[in-house]
Amino acid sequence: MEKLRKMLGTLIPPYGRIPLMVAVAWNMTVYFGSRVFTSGWFHHDIEGRLDRLIPFVPWTAAIYLGCYAFWIVNYILIARQEKRHVCRFFAADFLSRAVCLAFYLLYPTTNTRPAVEPEGFWNQVMIGLYATDAADNLFPSIHCLVSWFCYIGLRGKENIPKWYRGLSCLLAVLVCISTLTTKQHVVPDVLGGVLLAEICFFIGKKAGVWGTYGRILDKINGKLCLEGGNPCGQGRK
Repeated sequence: MEKLRKMLGTLIPPYGRIPLMVAVAWNMTVYFGSRVFTSGWFHHDIEGRLDRLIPFVPWTAAIYLGCYAFWIVNYILIARQEKRHVCRFFAADFLSRAVCLAFYLLYPTTNTRPAVEPEGFWNQVMIGLYATDAADNLFPSIHCLVSWFCYIGLRGKENIPKWYRGLSCLLAVLVCISTLTTKQHVVPDVLGGVLLAEICFFIGKKAGVWGTYGRILDKINGKLCLEGGNPCGQGRK
């Protein structure tokens, strides 16, 4: 346990640990908690003509499911950035899930999944995915939202190799495509997730937003996001 604590201490700076844990807990609360209320409600199907033209490609489940490793790596990289950026990013991340929760409760959506033949490895993967992940909480797509956050959270960060920033963009796009080719989402879900990430990221840069987030986190963890007595290095560029 002590070795694990030291490893985490080296991997993630103190001011990045609580935001990371809060992000994971809040994401799970929004996604799974909303289902407690909406499971028996009417769900809107917003599938359009374009969605019906997109083919079902079972093997892209590898991208859809593999993105969790992408999320873990990039969120840790983001939590390792300078204090102000950490507060800005995770304030935006928290806000985005609040918006998702509002949509999931006020306008629950669903889609029509294809019938999947039992033959073939990837078909079996898709059958298992459909069995464990209900066709709800679709708009906006959290898969696309988080993947796009993984890209924009490192966008412009010179301490991250340019090739990896480019790779993050490519992976985010591939994840968005995979949500369509696995028929887990429809086009509006994808566009909604990407647009929401950009809007919240912009709002998160506002001093009143990230500053408030930083002060709340500071109460949770004494020296979290503190530098010179100012939350999240407020006053620093």
